[in-house]
Amino acid sequence: MGSGKPRGINAGRKLKTHRRLQLWADLGYKKQNSGSKWKKPFAEASHAAGIVVEKVAVEAKQPNSAVRKCVRVQLKKNNKRITAYVPRDGGMSFVDENDEVLVAGFGRSGHAKGDLPGVRFKIVKVAGCGLSALWSRKKEKPVH
Repeated sequence: MGSGKPRGINAGRKLKTHRRLQLWADLGYKKQNSGSKWKKPFAEASHAAGIVVEKVAVEAKQPNSAVRKCVRVQLKKNNKRITAYVPRDGGMSFVDENDEVLVAGFGRSGHAKGDLPGVRFKIVKVAGCGLSALWSRKKEKPVH
C-alpha cells in the first residue's frame, strides 16, 4: 500500500528531520560529530598503553617555581600523543625513550592537576613494572 514515508507538498520538514536523526546510526558520522567520548585520548577507558616519544620538562604555574618531569607518550589504541607526568622524586630515571608505559588519568576527570598546565595524565607502569615498585627498589626494570 504505502511506502512508509510521508509524501505530499508539506512533507519536507519531517523527511529532513528524520534523515538528520538517522545519521547518528552511522558510526563514522557519530565519531566525527559527537562531542565527548571519541575525542578524549582514552576514549572512555581508565588506562591506556603507549610508547614514550620524548622526555619533556614542564614549568609549574605561578606562584610555584619548579620544573616538573613529564614525558610525551604516543598511545597504542589511537596514535594520539599526550603529555604524562612522571610521579615521585627521581621517577624519571626509570623511564627511557621507546619504553612501553601504562598511563592513567590524574583523578580530576580530564582536568589538569595542581600547577601542571595541560598535563592530565600520569605514568603508572614502565615496561610492565609498577613505577612505585621500581622506586621503592622492590623490583628491577626488565632488560629487553
